[in-house]
Amino acid sequence: MTAEEKTVLARFLDLTADYLKGGHVRSHEPYAFTDDAVPQADVLVESGAGGFTSLPLAYQVDENDDEGSRGTLEELAAAVRDCRACGLAATRTLAVPGEGVGDPLVMVIGEGPGADEDAAGRPFVGKAGQLLDKMLASIGLYRDKNCFIANIVKCRPPGNRDPEPDEITACFPFLERQIELLRPRLILCAGRVAAQKLLKTSKGINSLRGVFSEFYTVGRVVPVLCTFHPSAILRDETLKRPAWEDLKLLRSKLNSLNEE
Repeated sequence: MTAEEKTVLARFLDLTADYLKGGHVRSHEPYAFTDDAVPQADVLVESGAGGFTSLPLAYQVDENDDEGSRGTLEELAAAVRDCRACGLAATRTLAVPGEGVGDPLVMVIGEGPGADEDAAGRPFVGKAGQLLDKMLASIGLYRDKNCFIANIVKCRPPGNRDPEPDEITACFPFLERQIELLRPRLILCAGRVAAQKLLKTSKGINSLRGVFSEFYTVGRVVPVLCTFHPSAILRDETLKRPAWEDLKLLRSKLNSLNEE
């Protein structure tokens, strides 16, 4: 991990601790970190009761990821599970930090966990998640090989309603930090809410899909493609064809990036 990455994480964790201890930002000693020279790390496996991880294997780090990145991602996952920054913490069963590999080709971002995800602590595990897995597999993408899956908010909004602005504001720094650490080649936004919040726009999903937008993160720009949420496709089968066109466009973009 670089000194800059350590400093960003330390500030984030200190701010989280300040909030939990009373909501006031305290003064902290200056940070003085140095870059690490780290060895290669193996995949971590965490299991739980009932066939699911009790606290999700939020960040499976593959054998090409270094020890520093693994530790940082695990610390971020812990901060998500401990977060009480908005009212969703009071109604959740489990927070859902995310799931996938540590160096993904594609990061998929949805709006928020549903009932199945809230119970399992894992993203996209219900019927919509099963469809998402099939959609990704159709273009050679898998959450356990080359993808990472997350949401705009990490806790389930009651009744599966859209996240409120204050909930998004409280949770969005977690997502931003995930993108910084994971460094995906591309981002796929699943649905209107995720697309609008990530791209900071009020345009509808029909206007946003089918073309690449850009998300600016530390030191780089990530291409973003928006498509329909799998749950919308389950409700309306006429969306299958345009969603397939989006997936083909995503695959084509990945191929072009691999040729560079």
